[in-house]
Amino acid sequence: MRNVGIIMRRELASYFATPLAYIYILIFLVLANVFTFYFGGFYEAGQADLGAFFRFVPFLFLFLIPAVAMKLWAEERKSGSIELLMTQPLTLWDAVLGKFLAAWIFTGIALALTFPLWITVNYLGKPDNGAIVAAYLGSLLLAGGFLAIGSCTSAITRNQVVAFIVGVVACFALVLAGFPPVLDVFRSWAPGALVDAVASLSLLTHFQSIQKGVIDLRDLLYFAMLIGLFLYATAITLELRKAD
Repeated sequence: MRNVGIIMRRELASYFATPLAYIYILIFLVLANVFTFYFGGFYEAGQADLGAFFRFVPFLFLFLIPAVAMKLWAEERKSGSIELLMTQPLTLWDAVLGKFLAAWIFTGIALALTFPLWITVNYLGKPDNGAIVAAYLGSLLLAGGFLAIGSCTSAITRNQVVAFIVGVVACFALVLAGFPPVLDVFRSWAPGALVDAVASLSLLTHFQSIQKGVIDLRDLLYFAMLIGLFLYATAITLELRKAD
């Protein structure tokens, strides 16, 4: 774990060594406010809560998280610095986990900076703060799932643009699996068990469950298994591509 911590701190520091990190956070915060107050029907709803914000979180993350994840390994492989990294006294898993945690913490910082929205709804009314805390937890887990997928796609290629596009497509597929219109298509011909199976694979379904304030062990296990699976796939991909 000491090596994981070293990699994590190095990576996290590298994010803030360039203006890109601040630009990313600024874009996220601007979009969060725009979608909450202008496209989310916040004023029209006449209710002080953050439902409008959390409804758009999966779609904000769908493009912004792969943008963070695309450089995790693609840049290392393109520059050749991955060989230097692998000569250090650490395991491949140390590097994979350390880089992932740094990106997750960075995303968590961006998410935490939306706290003025929380303060605003508490000023305007009396929201269910327990449900808001649960929704923030769900958002953080959703970000972790997207980052794990993005880490895997970044390990596949040296090109960051390709890693970004493949990451968006992969994340979108897992979001789309729980989208009501998609499930309606399945319901028109498939048995209920198959519809439930498709829905259970969706990031959106599990996120929405937590967003409602219900923290179910099944949802937590889903995100834990999703993150673990794609981080394992990242390590396997890097191991297979050592000679590239």
